[in-house]
Amino acid sequence: MSFWENRRVLVTGGRGFLGSFVVEKLRAAGAREIVVPRSKEHDLREKSETLRLYTDSRPDIVIHLAAVVGGIGANRANPGSFFYDNAVMGINMIEAARIAGIEKFVCAGTICSYPKFTPVPFREEDFWNGYPEETNAPYGLAKKMLLVQLQAYREQYGMNGIYLTPVNLYGPRDNFDLETSHVIPALIRKCVEARQAGAPEIVAWGTGNATREFLYVEDAAEAIVLAAEKYSKPDLVNLGSGQEIAVRDLLETVRTLAGCTSKIRWDSTRPDGQPRRLLDTSRAAGEFGWRAKTPLRDGLQRTIEWFTTPKTV
Repeated sequence: MSFWENRRVLVTGGRGFLGSFVVEKLRAAGAREIVVPRSKEHDLREKSETLRLYTDSRPDIVIHLAAVVGGIGANRANPGSFFYDNAVMGINMIEAARIAGIEKFVCAGTICSYPKFTPVPFREEDFWNGYPEETNAPYGLAKKMLLVQLQAYREQYGMNGIYLTPVNLYGPRDNFDLETSHVIPALIRKCVEARQAGAPEIVAWGTGNATREFLYVEDAAEAIVLAAEKYSKPDLVNLGSGQEIAVRDLLETVRTLAGCTSKIRWDSTRPDGQPRRLLDTSRAAGEFGWRAKTPLRDGLQRTIEWFTTPKTV
């Protein structure tokens, strides 16, 4: 019998980018009862609504992925709402889980919670050694407090809550809106549209010197399902690919894969964000046997193909 076969699973954000893949992985692992709430039916910013969600869904395991997210531009434009919405949704979800006495709570954190100048590779032990990068600190700190809550509830109430910290995600079904998207979907859209329009140049944010690590969304979904089944310790766990790349080199790769010949102009008046990002993922490998499988170039190719394929309504 599958671990998941007789467990009812609640996945917040299950219709979103990451969540939709997590739901697919759960089904593949044998889960028969998966509840995916709609935000218009349950506003997780309201405690009463969150409690009603638990009463209605009666979950054994909760995977909390619902979040208000965006790239540097969206974070800079909405620091207050990004902090409040993410903090209060998580706080309400964890408190309601305690009241309901669920078996396990799985919380997705964010790489943005790490200090701005964390030594590379980022180790979980460095999580508290400084303030996050300023452009997304409110979001990062809001998510960081959920780890504090889970650890406090474990100590006082014996609640089994785990906290996973994925690096920047990308892949099919991502958000490609230039006003709110992260770096990879933004670059893909710019390159594809420049190719289609025959544009002479592409304008990219920053200097291109900052480095990033990217995790293909299906690999992240697999990690979350594995951790939900096999990991039950209070310590956070990094989820990453182990590949670091400069944003400048990333754009060159995307441009090549997209068949774009436009020149690149870097707008150095725009922020680079955190100088470097690369995670140590040895804890995930040791604790629940997970390693990322998808090379960056392969994942980028799949994402470009998805973006350029006409969608049926």
